Formats: sequence, structure tokens, C-alpha cells
Amino acid sequence: MNPLDLIRSDIATMEAYTPIFPFDVLAARLGRAPETIIKLDANENPYGPSPKVREALADLRDINIYPDPGSEALRARLAGFTGVPAEYLLAGAGADELIDLLMRLFLQPGDAILDCPPTFGMYSFDAALHGANVIAVPRRADFALDVDAIEDAVYEYRPKLLFVASPNNPDGGWVADADLERLLSLPVVVVLDEAYIEFAGVDGVPGMARSRIRRVCELDNLIVLRTFSKLAALAGLRVGYGAFPLASMPHLWKIKQPYNVSVAASAAAIAALDDLDWLADKVERIVAERARLFDLLASISCLRPYPSHANFILCKVVGRDALALKRALEKEGILVRHYSSAGLSDHIRITVGRPEQVERVIEALRRI
Repeated sequence: MNPLDLIRSDIATMEAYTPIFPFDVLAARLGRAPETIIKLDANENPYGPSPKVREALADLRDINIYPDPGSEALRARLAGFTGVPAEYLLAGAGADELIDLLMRLFLQPGDAILDCPPTFGMYSFDAALHGANVIAVPRRADFALDVDAIEDAVYEYRPKLLFVASPNNPDGGWVADADLERLLSLPVVVVLDEAYIEFAGVDGVPGMARSRIRRVCELDNLIVLRTFSKLAALAGLRVGYGAFPLASMPHLWKIKQPYNVSVAASAAAIAALDDLDWLADKVERIVAERARLFDLLASISCLRPYPSHANFILCKVVGRDALALKRALEKEGILVRHYSSAGLSDHIRITVGRPEQVERVIEALRRI
């Protein structure tokens, strides 16, 4: 018997998810010292975590003891932060774990989710892991949702889950209120991914004020996911959370891993929530720099940037090969994201960095 013959056939043939490698690995591949590299390929926060986070981690105790399986202290702080009662909230090892948990909760092999590419790849990836079908309703040319087509697909294929990111990755687009209301009226559970919500402020309205997370308390088919990776610069610790209808919570508690949020991740997240003024200042800086970066990118003849509500800007590359441009920037020690998927092969995405990083990127683009 060959054990490989026992592997699920759908797993054996599925495509692997392509992650962004850590800083030291990328530095070694480029043959550069890490301090000479500008890493703008994974939408990480360029300012790092709050000083209070560093203090909390330095003072970490009882790491020989398993963490609280209910993340009670963290959920209590999140309730104050979001305005959503703690009984609606569940913490996870990043929002990625919560996406997987939702698949486990709702999907049996042969069930379907509805996906709106181009968007975050973990929705379709996790669906494949669970033997589910992925009904893809592509976005319009400007990356807006095709709500008419979504409605038709829901009634034709009867998916259980509809995944929508707002702001969306990779374009930074926002789902309008009217479009969201149409989606919520459909016979499907809407999973709204707000990983970048803190950067979505417009016309003086802070990003958090535009969040739809409190509506989870009013609706039985809305789930909202959040992360500490972008706002609080805790991507390396893997901590996220979500708000879920009360009826689903007992079942989520049953199926999650008992000790899914580590002691370090929980302590860091709580410390970050203790320093909201510091976080707000960094969000303001990123949003201001995003506007400046957009104008500078628009001045580059081969780039067509898209307006963004997130901490990154997607650019269409015109008149030259996008992958070659990415590789040329790599030689300059600048890492950006290139896409090979349909409709995006001529695009790059650039994370909003610090002002001095932005200056170096623009200087390199003009020289290249």
C-alpha cells in the first residue's frame, strides 16, 4: 500500500496558497541586509506595534500555562472597543482561523460558497479544503461588486456563505450601503471581512465609524471579521476576532480549538487596545501618506493607480510588463506585490509605507 494513494484526491490536485515570505527569508534571497529592504508587499503596518505592546510582551508571565480558552479578557476589551457585547464576539488565531471555522460550521462536501474575485484568496482556498464548490462572480472592470450577478447566482446555486471584503483586497474598494443591503436581503449568510476598516475614513468620518460590525446584533445573516494585523501591527502574532449572530455562537465554541489564541497574542492585543490614541495617530499618518502616494504614482507614466480605502494602492501597469517591473524594484531592494491571476497579471499592489519609504519607491520607479 502506498500511503499517498490515501490522500484526498481533491487535496492532491488543488493549488497551494501562495504566502508572502518573512522578512529574513526575503532578505537572504535578495542577498541584501534586512535594513536595506523596503517591504511593501503584504499590507503590513510600517510603524510596528505600540510601545505598550512591547512592554506587555517583555513582561509576559505564565507562558507555561495554557491560555484562557474563552479569551475572556480580550473579548471584554473588544466589547468596549467595538460596541458589540462580548457574547457576540469570538477571538481567533488571525481572521484566517475564523474563516476556516465558518467553513467547518456551515459547509459539507458539495455545498457552495459565493466568492467575488479578485479578492482575498483564503475564501476560495478554505472552501477547497472543505470540499465545497466555489461560485465565482467576478467583479466589474472597476472592481465594484456585480450585485445583479450575485443575486442571480445566489438563487441559482444556493450557496450557504457569501464572502465580501470591504475595503476589498487587492483594490481597496468600498462596498456601498445600498449594495450591502441588497446582499443582506438574500437567502445567504454574508461574511463581511473588515480587515482594513480602520483606514476607510472619508470626509472626516473615522474608518471605525464606518464599520458595520454593530449590525450583527440586529441581523441573523451577517458576520463581520476583523484583525489586529493591520491596525495594531500584530501580523506576526496572529490574532483576529469576529462578531457572529448569537444563535451560531454555541456551535462555534464547540468546534474551535480549545486554546486557539496564545498568551502572547492575547496580551499584545489587549495592550494595543490600551493605546488607542497611538493607534489613531498611526492610522492618520497612513491615510495621509496614502493620498500622497496616490498622487505620486499617478505621475508615473506607466502606472494607473486605483483609489483605495485601505493601507495599499493597486496599480495597473501600462506599456510595460508588470512582473518585470516588480523584479526591477526587487533589485532596488523594494518589494511590492504582483499578481498572476486572470485580470490582474498587469497589476502591482504597493503597501503604504512611511514617508521616507514612499520617497524611495517613487525615486526608484522614476529611475526604472
